[in-house]
Amino acid sequence: MPKTFRPVTPGQRKLVLPTYVELAPGEKPAPKSLLVSKRRTNGRNHSGHITCRHKGGGHKRKLRLIDFKRDKENVAAVVASVEYDPNRSSLIALLHYRDGEKRYILAPQGIKIGDQVSTSDEPPFQIGGCMRLKFMPLGSVIHNIELNPGKGGKLVRSAGLSAQLLARSEGYATIRMPSGEVRLINENCRATFGAVSNAEHNLRVIGKAGRSRWLGVRPTVRGVAMNPVDHPHGGGEGRGKGNHPQTPWAQFTKGFRTRSPKKTRKWIVKERKK
Repeated sequence: MPKTFRPVTPGQRKLVLPTYVELAPGEKPAPKSLLVSKRRTNGRNHSGHITCRHKGGGHKRKLRLIDFKRDKENVAAVVASVEYDPNRSSLIALLHYRDGEKRYILAPQGIKIGDQVSTSDEPPFQIGGCMRLKFMPLGSVIHNIELNPGKGGKLVRSAGLSAQLLARSEGYATIRMPSGEVRLINENCRATFGAVSNAEHNLRVIGKAGRSRWLGVRPTVRGVAMNPVDHPHGGGEGRGKGNHPQTPWAQFTKGFRTRSPKKTRKWIVKERKK
């Protein structure tokens, strides 16, 4: 269950946070070899112009180097800790390999300190284990799925998400994505067993504006509060009604498909829910 608070302050009245049950008590420092400094762009491009609005400020962060490739084959690893990562919605797990190397991976749901995981094309089929799709049992719940063999996991990496392996034929695996889309992926691509941790992430309630600022999110002004020159929703006498929901650049929102027509639909077996 997510954590609620007795409202000692106004900001705690609506606050709801994940419980992070996988985290061990006491915070251990991350290995320095797996930390790099993070340069902030604050939504600006190389010219200094804002290309993504409402970004800036926030608490200082360091990047954790995550192993999305899972290419260390047939070497057993022990889960040394499960940690919070400020740069993503899921938790991360620190692996200590038998040869002494340390790597971070996305923590699957239910993983515990002391569990053994590895990258191998042979059983056991356990949570946190990584394997090529061609060797996985049909019906497996998976995450961190590669799109191209050896390029690292690109799909199903956010908190609480999971996909399912439905079938295999002619060198391709059929995967049902969290969106409901069914698509084909090369069966030599790797994926990890289990669902991504921190499934309570979508239940959180920020509670106050200051918490958004800690996260690096700046205030958003409603379009209907602007002038006609600034936004398609702007202007009018009193509170205007009857507009079609749009962005400031008149791109329709709420139901309008924005997928590029140049992208191929060759690998999509069934479209996501509309």
